[in-house]
Amino acid sequence: MAYLHSVAAISSTAIRLGALIFLRWIPGPPFGPLVFTSLAVYLSSLFSLMKDEQSNEPRREKGRDRPTKSKPASHSIKPADSALRTLLTGVPSASSPLWTWTTALINVGLALLTLDFLIRGFVLYPTTNATFARIGYVSPTTANLVFREPDLAQLPMVVSYQDITSQSLGTWAEEGIVYTLDESTDFTAAVTLKDLKPSTHYRYALSNNRSGTFLTAPRPGSPESSRLSFVTSSCIKPNFPYSLLRHPLRVPGIEQMTEALAKLPTLLRPSFMLFLGDFIYIDVPIRFGLSMSHYRSEYRRIYSSPSWKSGPPEDRAIDLPWIHTLDDHEIQNDWAKGNRTAPYPAAADPFIHYHVKANPPVPKSPFAPSDNVTYFAFIHGPASFFMLDTRTYRTEPSHENSTILGYAQLQSLLTYISTPEPAGTHWKIISSSVPFTKNWHVGTADTWGGFINERNKVFEAMWQAERTLNVRIVLLSGDRHEFAATRFPDPALNLPASSLQPNTPGMGVHEFSVGPLSMFYLPIRTYRQTDFEDVAVKYVPEGNSKFGLVDIAEEVEDLEPDSTAPVPVRSSVLTYSLYVDGVVVWKYRLFLPLDPDQDGRALASFSDHERALRLPPGRVVEDRVEEHWGHVVGGSVGRIPEVAKSFVEMGMGFFHDFADRVQQT
Repeated sequence: MAYLHSVAAISSTAIRLGALIFLRWIPGPPFGPLVFTSLAVYLSSLFSLMKDEQSNEPRREKGRDRPTKSKPASHSIKPADSALRTLLTGVPSASSPLWTWTTALINVGLALLTLDFLIRGFVLYPTTNATFARIGYVSPTTANLVFREPDLAQLPMVVSYQDITSQSLGTWAEEGIVYTLDESTDFTAAVTLKDLKPSTHYRYALSNNRSGTFLTAPRPGSPESSRLSFVTSSCIKPNFPYSLLRHPLRVPGIEQMTEALAKLPTLLRPSFMLFLGDFIYIDVPIRFGLSMSHYRSEYRRIYSSPSWKSGPPEDRAIDLPWIHTLDDHEIQNDWAKGNRTAPYPAAADPFIHYHVKANPPVPKSPFAPSDNVTYFAFIHGPASFFMLDTRTYRTEPSHENSTILGYAQLQSLLTYISTPEPAGTHWKIISSSVPFTKNWHVGTADTWGGFINERNKVFEAMWQAERTLNVRIVLLSGDRHEFAATRFPDPALNLPASSLQPNTPGMGVHEFSVGPLSMFYLPIRTYRQTDFEDVAVKYVPEGNSKFGLVDIAEEVEDLEPDSTAPVPVRSSVLTYSLYVDGVVVWKYRLFLPLDPDQDGRALASFSDHERALRLPPGRVVEDRVEEHWGHVVGGSVGRIPEVAKSFVEMGMGFFHDFADRVQQT
């Protein structure tokens, strides 16, 4: 029975490690079943050992009455077992039944906690009666409102708003009346509040006692239109890291973000949240179904979270306008099968009703029927935005003709990039649910790294726009549960290798990829620069809650602060602040291109110094990120998949070479 000791120890260790990883590190699908399977094995081995111990008792007693010179029988449980050994390994102790049952209860308790995390929110909070109201896209004169009300006794629903900017509250204006709500839209409706005044605070109210506040966008050309602040992030999973005492629908990252934003001065308060996908996790930690009702229930659970209303009434997250893009976990992990293959149609239904109806308008040139478009464009103050959909239209990656955008969206994006912006709009901000950089070496094919040909077309258009349109292009993305800032230098600048080294600020189109807002992170380092095309600026994997605060404002900056003759220039400056677990840890600044040389010379004729002044490099203005031993360990472990892939490719190369030689022979 000695092997049963090993079985008990191994299964007990699997329970504890599996539960620790599942509840506090990665709530992935393998770990839940691992915990329950290991518990079954552990309890079986435990009862077998205890039964064997009981059957050996009479023989031991008989052996004491009639001693012999033969070797003593080996017992399945050694009396010398210590309490500490029993608690650590899970192997029962003959000398102390108390410790045996204690270690067994620890394992059973961990399995129950795993079960609680899996099903408590799903079983106890079906949220069929969920009701909420929120603001989405806001323009200078309109605001999109979406709400849910399953209680038909509340109909008809009257939607009203009032101006709360002045000391004396304005009169209520009735926007409209909603007479019907039904199952076809999951009892949701969208209303556009119209005839609003720019840069004005409003309160909206529904006749079911739902209400909230919002601020309209500034009028183009007004003093307020030179400034914009907004937040961006991705990826939400309630109650993670897991806590038994926490409400199963609470989202810690939303609460941390709310608390951090409430401390900002009024000028830095964000105008909206640009959320870049994975608002729900239909398949994590476990998929309960593929029907439309399952997808809808996940959206309702997120919107039923008490975290939306945490903090002071004036700083609630539900009153921050949110606009959304789609990513894979709102459909299925690493989705690349288009918009007609199941389960996409079922997944798209709630995304449209809960998010698209409150989103910005489609681009002016969508190159497709506008009622079948899930990419968006808008202008807010000094920046214009293009929100990509990198899931709906993509094909399988890593082929010659692979597309991540689809033909219509690609043409719309290229048109947007090459079109001059109106006066006062200096920044083109392009958002993608997955990163543009190929510096991530795990899951690269799921990012733009799996669609290099299309990426090259987009980058060529971006570099050309920065050279000729006097704008700066910034890329924002999510998905990776890590933060990375990457720059993509224009090859036309012919920058020296010294300007393209890893972990340095400098010139180029910049990407800031951030996540999760509230989810797991991987301490294993998988992001690193391997060529001079994608230059790493900063990498921060740690943190269960990460978001970026983007602030654009007109400031006077020295373009060469370290030189003997600094060049002070008034410019629109973009400052990106990275928040990790509610604290700012890193800040980076970008500046507009200077006006073209008056004599009309082409950029290629500029000296290196002139080019640097024409396209000012980015600058780190604050860095509180501390590297520790995990950086070395995580970096080493992160290279294992890449090394393994290299060995496989090498082996396949030898095999094909050998096969060719055999065929020739």
